[in-house]
Amino acid sequence: MIVAAIFIVAYAVLSYYGSTESGSKGLGAALSIGPLLVIAAVLNWRWFGWKAGLIAILLSAGMLYFWWPALKNHYEWADLVQQCGAYALVAISFARSLFGGQVPLCSQLTEKLHGPLSVKELTYTRYATIVWAFFYSSLTGIILVLFFLTSMKFWSMFVNFVSFGLIALLFLIDHGIRRVLLGRTGNIFAAIRQSLTGS
Repeated sequence: MIVAAIFIVAYAVLSYYGSTESGSKGLGAALSIGPLLVIAAVLNWRWFGWKAGLIAILLSAGMLYFWWPALKNHYEWADLVQQCGAYALVAISFARSLFGGQVPLCSQLTEKLHGPLSVKELTYTRYATIVWAFFYSSLTGIILVLFFLTSMKFWSMFVNFVSFGLIALLFLIDHGIRRVLLGRTGNIFAAIRQSLTGS
């Protein structure tokens, strides 16, 4: 978790620097496009085997070589897709678990952490899932609106620092409510690990 926290902070700082300093567009572009390409390659690798993953990496490298000047000059669009796409996917994950007879995502995570849940806990975690789905949907919309209405510096500050602060704040509020209403006294770091890794 310490390594993950250091990585997130370092990425946020470098991403902010890359998007606000005129001479560091290459860094900003690499940080915007890199995660998307890595995720695509890993998914290809897992879904279709190592050959497909390797082909995806080689194709991506070739496309980057030819399109790098354009990507470098307009990388902020890739950054927008990355930010909105990531939060939208999380919002969809929470929302989908509320329908079709599925177990709400917060209920799943809490059950893995604490074991079988009471009726009161199931009710709370369902409402918590609704709140998290709404939160991430709103965050996605705010990021999109700020991209077009504010400066790049302000937008980068929001997506790299403020958004993480808002997520942490809601997590702490959720954790505090659970302790008061449900009497859960589990380790907060275990809860964070569970949220990040699912184990």
